[in-house]
Amino acid sequence: MGVVPDTRIGKIEFYEAHALAGGPWATNAAGIGLTPASVTALSTLTIAARNAFNAAEAARQAAKAATQAYYDAVRAMHSGPGAGQDMIDTIRNWAESKDNPNVYALAQIPPPATPGTTPPPGTPFKFRVGLLQDGALELKWKCNNPGGTVGTIYEIRRAVGGGAFAFVGASGVKSFTDDTLVSGAAPVTYRITAVRSTARGNPAQFTVNFGTGGPGRTIAGITSAGDGADVRMAA
Repeated sequence: MGVVPDTRIGKIEFYEAHALAGGPWATNAAGIGLTPASVTALSTLTIAARNAFNAAEAARQAAKAATQAYYDAVRAMHSGPGAGQDMIDTIRNWAESKDNPNVYALAQIPPPATPGTTPPPGTPFKFRVGLLQDGALELKWKCNNPGGTVGTIYEIRRAVGGGAFAFVGASGVKSFTDDTLVSGAAPVTYRITAVRSTARGNPAQFTVNFGTGGPGRTIAGITSAGDGADVRMAA
């Protein structure tokens, strides 16, 4: 550990305690190998450092107060009662009550933006199918949904051997494990639809064909219909 503290204020306080009048260096200069003149010079430097610190602290406090005053002034200008934002609201209400869009041109402010319609969710594509050890199928896909949207759910329906589609589950992520598929060689077609609130994307579907003749379930191939043409078996 050093003799003198690392911080600037710590250094000032150290030399104030040692070099100023009445301190051990000033009182015992000859006995510790120093000269009174050198201790006096250090005392002068120490006093100057303390004065500079005090001035810096005063400047910091003044800057802090000035910054707060600046923030308060801008807030009063924009958000105060009857100030800028209230005037903008008044102009907009006036334009709406008069059904006159020229009011915005006179005020040189833009009219309110027309609310846009968020497009429906995207269509799933790039299907991947993996066969788990317990015979369940792990389905994965990609889907490009409109930017800024949240809450998309993927609805999964399944048809076995060319039969009718039945709902088998939903997923909040772009994957789903079908562990309810019974054993058999009939092909299975999945239809996946992205859903957000009342908006539905275009469904995409793909068919999994199973192998025959071997022990357990194996995947012989995958075919797709429509936009989801890129399908692969998971590695």
